[in-house]
Amino acid sequence: MLEIILLAIFSAALLACILTEKSILLALIFGLMIFSFYAAEQGHAIKKIFGMWKEGVRPIKPILITLMLIGIVTAYWRAAGVIPAIIFYTADFFSPAIILPVTFWLCSLISVLTGTAFGTAATMGIICGSIAENLGVPIWLTGGAILSGCYFGDRCSPMSTSALLVATLTGTDIFKNIVGMIKTSLIPLILASALYLAAGIFFVGEGAANVDAKEIFARVFVISPSVLIPAILIIVLSLFRLKVQLMMCASILACVAVSILIQGLSFSELLKIALTGYYPNDTELAEIMSGGGIFSMANVIAIVCLSSCYAGIFQATGFLNRLQNLLIDFGKKFSSFASVLVAAIITSMIACNQTLAIMLTHQLCKKVEQRPEIFAIQIENSAVVISPMIPWSIASVIVLMPISAPKISILAAWYLWLIPICNLISQKKIPPKKSEELKSFRI
Repeated sequence: MLEIILLAIFSAALLACILTEKSILLALIFGLMIFSFYAAEQGHAIKKIFGMWKEGVRPIKPILITLMLIGIVTAYWRAAGVIPAIIFYTADFFSPAIILPVTFWLCSLISVLTGTAFGTAATMGIICGSIAENLGVPIWLTGGAILSGCYFGDRCSPMSTSALLVATLTGTDIFKNIVGMIKTSLIPLILASALYLAAGIFFVGEGAANVDAKEIFARVFVISPSVLIPAILIIVLSLFRLKVQLMMCASILACVAVSILIQGLSFSELLKIALTGYYPNDTELAEIMSGGGIFSMANVIAIVCLSSCYAGIFQATGFLNRLQNLLIDFGKKFSSFASVLVAAIITSMIACNQTLAIMLTHQLCKKVEQRPEIFAIQIENSAVVISPMIPWSIASVIVLMPISAPKISILAAWYLWLIPICNLISQKKIPPKKSEELKSFRI
């Protein structure tokens, strides 16, 4: 009972921060305190509790490096004129009527090629977001399309760490899982594409700024095809399926060369931009191009570290064991997917990151659904897509931050909503005697 009470208190703290527009770091720090209190009540010494924190943070070091690289890329693509050049050359070919579905499809394509939502957001997401903003499309709609596209590939790419993690935890073949994921996503994909096209048509009259923006860019930056090299490099290298960190490093080096040789920036200026972001002196340009830098990722890094500390505490104390029994009973009354979905919502709210949400959902529901192939698809259709829909989760924060999209963008991430909804509708409660005989997953 104590576990349920603490989870309720923590959820209330998160909700209070959202409603009062306070930093969720306050709720996360509070959560770390109450969960550490729980560990102390279980008889663990303070030193051991600190060890739990350390054990939770240790696996996420590569993520921290990726976050810093994203901060540098988002700043350098501004400073080198990459984003202005993309907008300058493409603005005349797009309209608000098609930019939302195009954004969804392009981000989906890049995320499939790279297998990473974060890398897609820091590259194609910035490109599409800049074009859409220039066309006058509401930023929350663009953010929703980018969020949907980024996690399209993160869910079903053979390069995806989340897909590999699910396959490893369930002991299944990742390529067989991908076939199942594609089948269960066809209807959500079609419906989401239609919704983005309809939204674009509805807002067709709002775009009017591309001429002015092009004039500002041409006044401040040297616009030429060579400025596009850092962006082209990302796309080309993604075809070779290199690690996203290597692709971003290559793009950063290209940006340094373009910034110095073409835009006339000094090396010392670039070092400052890498840390604090790009903030041009031109007032008009500053309104649309400021941002990026390692310092801009500080809030996200803090969220990652704090939420990862929870993982160490939960694993060492068995905090969620009682919840597991409740989910087993829930699955018997409704369906196994309904139980997995409830677990995914709870764990995503607690974990604040996708990896921990997947691991906790597997831990909680491995006795709810004992058919590995079906269980793997159920995790993909729940924990993997629910985590990006939690406003305080890094799964959504990191994707929306590069284009400064508000949290309400989650409401427009229609593909992510449709995946669990469509699959929940398609599920039927399986009688215990027949569950062992069922050999194929009902799409």
